[in-house]
Amino acid sequence: MSAARFLIDGERLSSDERITLDGEEGRHASVVRRIGPGEVVDLTDGRGHVARCVVAAADRFGLVCDVRERVDVPEPAPRLVVAQALPKGDRGELAVETMTEVGVDEVVPWLAQRCVTRWQGDRGARVLRRWRTTAREAAKQSRRAWLADVTEPATTPQLADRMSAAALPIVLHEEASGPLSGVELPAEGEIVVAVGPEGGVAPDELDAFTGAGARLASLGPTVLRTSTAGTVAAGIILSRTARWR
Repeated sequence: MSAARFLIDGERLSSDERITLDGEEGRHASVVRRIGPGEVVDLTDGRGHVARCVVAAADRFGLVCDVRERVDVPEPAPRLVVAQALPKGDRGELAVETMTEVGVDEVVPWLAQRCVTRWQGDRGARVLRRWRTTAREAAKQSRRAWLADVTEPATTPQLADRMSAAALPIVLHEEASGPLSGVELPAEGEIVVAVGPEGGVAPDELDAFTGAGARLASLGPTVLRTSTAGTVAAGIILSRTARWR
């Protein structure tokens, strides 16, 4: 079984051979996970730097960890970005969780025209915080050295601009002429995948994306929920890159 992974500030991670993991992360490790002396843990700053440690001491406030090895994990390439149209209820958090576990590097909440859910005022800020917390916890659970970023919400014009700068922009669409599994992938740069809402991508949105160079691709003969499609697409893409080999 791989070592449990916890997040820590990058400066503390690189400064000493003995590191104290305290605060919320430390209490979670010692009290909830019940990790004790002699056990192996990984500490990371979420930006590719990892310290592999043995726990020297533990109390209800956290862990004292002796560093045994430091590893720098290169940033994954190609970089995978999923623009997720806002789902209803807690399905957005489910989408963020599973996409992070699979390996998506960035999630962009997309304010698509046909979204039933609207992020407005304090409510929108609260949901965004939950998405970011979900991504953080899923990255730890899946032992990632690089955290998945969750950006501020993007409008369709903003997303189209992002697509125009990508190495490969894709829109998932059930009427596409070919499957995602057949799209030629770049070895470097950024792949941006747009996942529409349950009501589908509006015609003018589709025009904006194809005008920015996006390709349409399908996931197969069935139509998936918006909260599922991004994870399936990420698996198809990543399984065809060096990242999963």
